Amino acid sequence: MTRSESLFQEAVKQIPGGVNSPVRAFGSVGMTPRFIASAKGAYLTDVDGNRYLDYIGSWGPMILGHAREEVLEKVEEACRKGLSFGAATEAEVDMAQLICSMVPSVEMVRMVNSGTEAVMSAVRAARGYTGRDKIIKFEGCYHGHSDAMLVKAGSGVMTAGVPDSSGVPEGCTQDTLLAVYNDTEGVEKLFDAFGAEIAAVIIEPVGANMGVVLPEDGFLQRLRELCTENGSVLIFDEVITGFRLAQAGAQEYFGVQADLTTYGKIIGGGMPVGAYGGKREIMEVVAPVGSVYQAGTLSGNPVAMAAGIAQLSYLKEHPEVYAMLEEKGEQLYGGMRSMCRDLGLAYTVNAAGSLGCMFFTPGPVADYTGAKRSDTKAFGGYFRHMLEHGIYIAPSQFEAMFLSLAHTEEDICRTLDIMHRYFEKTKEKY
Repeated sequence: MTRSESLFQEAVKQIPGGVNSPVRAFGSVGMTPRFIASAKGAYLTDVDGNRYLDYIGSWGPMILGHAREEVLEKVEEACRKGLSFGAATEAEVDMAQLICSMVPSVEMVRMVNSGTEAVMSAVRAARGYTGRDKIIKFEGCYHGHSDAMLVKAGSGVMTAGVPDSSGVPEGCTQDTLLAVYNDTEGVEKLFDAFGAEIAAVIIEPVGANMGVVLPEDGFLQRLRELCTENGSVLIFDEVITGFRLAQAGAQEYFGVQADLTTYGKIIGGGMPVGAYGGKREIMEVVAPVGSVYQAGTLSGNPVAMAAGIAQLSYLKEHPEVYAMLEEKGEQLYGGMRSMCRDLGLAYTVNAAGSLGCMFFTPGPVADYTGAKRSDTKAFGGYFRHMLEHGIYIAPSQFEAMFLSLAHTEEDICRTLDIMHRYFEKTKEKY
C-alpha cells in the first residue's frame, strides 16, 4: 500500500469523503487521491516521491509556477512580522491600489477570504445598491457554495451528478433565475418578465467550472446592454479568469466591462484570499460607508497580501507573460485538437489562452447541456493513464487545465506524446 493510500484510509475516518473539497476526490475516476508533499515550478511531488507535471496549478492561481522565489521571499518577510493582526495594514492599501491600476472597471475593492465569500458579498452589494432581490445565474457556472448560488452549479457539484445541494432552503433560491449559457434570447425573456426586479446578472465570462465553455460572439456584450438598459448590475465572476487571461482578465480579453468583479486565490499567489470590486457608487453601499454589511477578521491578511502583491506586481511589470501563455496554450490545446483530428477522435477541445479542456463528446460544447453529454467513463480511463505517466490533471471531466509560465515547450510536447500514445491504443474502445 502506498503512503497516499494509507493516508486516505486515515482521512476518511475524520474528514467527509477523506477530502476537504469535493474536487480533490478521485472517486469519479475510480481511484484514491494522491497526497501532495511539495511543489516547484510546473511539478508536484507526492508523499510517495512520485513527481507529476501539474496542469491544475492549485485550480488556477499558480500562473507563475509553484514556489516562485519572488513570491516566497515576500511571504517569508511578512511572516517574520506576524501572521495576522485583525487591524489595517499598509499591504491592504498597496493591494487595493494595484488591483485598481490593473483593472479599469474596478474603482474600489474589498478584500475577503475566498471566491465564495467574494461572490456572496458582491451579490449582496448589488441587491443593496439596486434595492432589488432577483439575480440571474447560468447553468453550469459555479460561484462558490453560498446557498443562492447552488442551483445548477458546475465544478464538483457537476462531477458528483448533483444539480443542487441538500440543506439549502427553498427560500434561499426563490430569487435566483436560471439561464442557459450563450442563450441570449433566454436572458432577454427573463428581463422581459422580471426586469424591474433583477438586481444583477452574475456569470463566469468563460465557463470554467463545466470544463471550459467560451462565450459566443456578442453574448457578453448583450448581457452588458441588458443590464445597462434595465438598471441591473453586471457581475463577472473572475475567480478563474481574473489576471489569467490578461492583466484585466476576461474583461480585457473580450472587451466587455462589468459593474462588479469577483476574484479568488490568484490575488494571493495561491494563499486563501478573495476580493470583490467595481464601480465606486456601488462599492460605497458597503459598510462602514453604506448599509450593506460584510466583515472578516482575516480579510486582507498581511501574509496573503504580500504573496498577492508580489505575483500581481510581476504580472503588471511583465505584460509579455500573457503572450507567452497564449503561445503555450496554442501549443497544448492546438496540439490536442490536431491529435483528435488525426486519430479520428470525436472529442471537443475548448480553450481560451492558458485555460483549456478536452470534452469526451463530439460537441460543440457551448453550454451546460453540451458539457454533460461527455463520456465520463472514457475520461476516467484517460485520467488514469495520464496520472500513471506522471501527468496531473483534474480528476473530473468538468474542470479546466491550467498552464503556467513554468511549463516548458518540452513539458507540453511530452504531455501531447503521452496523450497520443494512449488514444492511439484505445481509440476503438470508446
